[in-house]
Amino acid sequence: MNRTETWFPVHEDSGYGLENLPYGIFSFGKEEKTACVRLGEHVVDLAALHSLDFFEGLELPSGVFRKENLNAFMGEARALHQAVRKRLIDLFRKNTDYRIKETAGQIMLPLSKVNLHPPVRVGDYTDFYSSEQHAYNVGCMFRDPEKALMPNWRFMPVGYHGRASTIVLSGEPVRRPLGQLQGLGIDPVLSPTKKLDFELEFAYYIGGETELGKPVEISNAHEHIFGFTLLNDWSARDIQKWEYVPLGPFLGKSFATTVSPWVSPLEALEAFRVGGEKQNPEPLAYLASSRDWNFDIELEVCLQPSGGSEERVCQTNSKYLYWDVCQQLAHHTVNGCKLNTGDLLASGTISGKERGSFGSMLEIGWNGERPYLLQNGETRVFLEDGDTVIMKGFAQKGKLKVELGELRTEILPAHE
Repeated sequence: MNRTETWFPVHEDSGYGLENLPYGIFSFGKEEKTACVRLGEHVVDLAALHSLDFFEGLELPSGVFRKENLNAFMGEARALHQAVRKRLIDLFRKNTDYRIKETAGQIMLPLSKVNLHPPVRVGDYTDFYSSEQHAYNVGCMFRDPEKALMPNWRFMPVGYHGRASTIVLSGEPVRRPLGQLQGLGIDPVLSPTKKLDFELEFAYYIGGETELGKPVEISNAHEHIFGFTLLNDWSARDIQKWEYVPLGPFLGKSFATTVSPWVSPLEALEAFRVGGEKQNPEPLAYLASSRDWNFDIELEVCLQPSGGSEERVCQTNSKYLYWDVCQQLAHHTVNGCKLNTGDLLASGTISGKERGSFGSMLEIGWNGERPYLLQNGETRVFLEDGDTVIMKGFAQKGKLKVELGELRTEILPAHE
């Protein structure tokens, strides 16, 4: 597939052309935070475009882009989101009919000169467990291959309610958390986690709130999705193991979750939709869908030890998810749960069938039994202080490429 050409210089290999135009929030110097889209290695100031009347006729609320986050815009009707995106493409496509080129100095800034901020104010965060291979691997480690998947797993998208207050942006370091670990005897000890882990995930933001008490029909679940991002669901596996029964994840998860500064709109990924694998058994009627809401997105994790070189430890794809995004959303609301604009829903760790496609160190190192050899001669079963974890994601067909940004996080020692 070919990409849409633009009058503004964008490298031919960039995943930030007109097909993407991911949303974000930026500031320049001491100026206020403002909504933007990314085009190549520049940000486009949406508030400036609005003030110069380039959105004329779209009935955008006054000041909707001059905000500290995207929530106000995300809360508008999906038809308006689509109209804004179409106008942006029309403004920047080659041979545009709009007189915009002479305003480039007013509306565009190099990415290297601006500060990026969290794009969305997240009210609630849900993390699913939707990769069959990941669930199977974990089940094999802690139970046995015959009972790897719990009886409910193939009947519904399993998930848990995460902590929105500790969602941080790529580039912000994460400190090794403290928690109770199971001691050699009966009594636990308070200690920094010895099993700090990453989890490679694909996530999406809710753009249109749902009605309290009313389930969302799976056929129109996508209407509530504003856009997609990468997500690292950090985990302290030993803290998690001790606290997990009977209520599930708590301190082993709530210390940090990292997201990209960019939100790629749903329309940017339409060309990369693929069918999911046949589900067995057949899901209940409210989860029955056309099964074409998976996405062909290449994902990878690189690890850079302190003072060392960056090297890839995982390469996988979001199309491996057993439960797709519409099934996740339909199940989330079937009990009448209300989703608000800005809520974040994540896929759970995405793993393929080979060690090189496992989306967590828990699997790569098989819970400490199979140390991973780095190029510098060091080994890893879990993350060490000073390590930097880098996650990347992109979708590509021919010359058409869409990137989901990059997550880059350094691990700091625990507080004394």
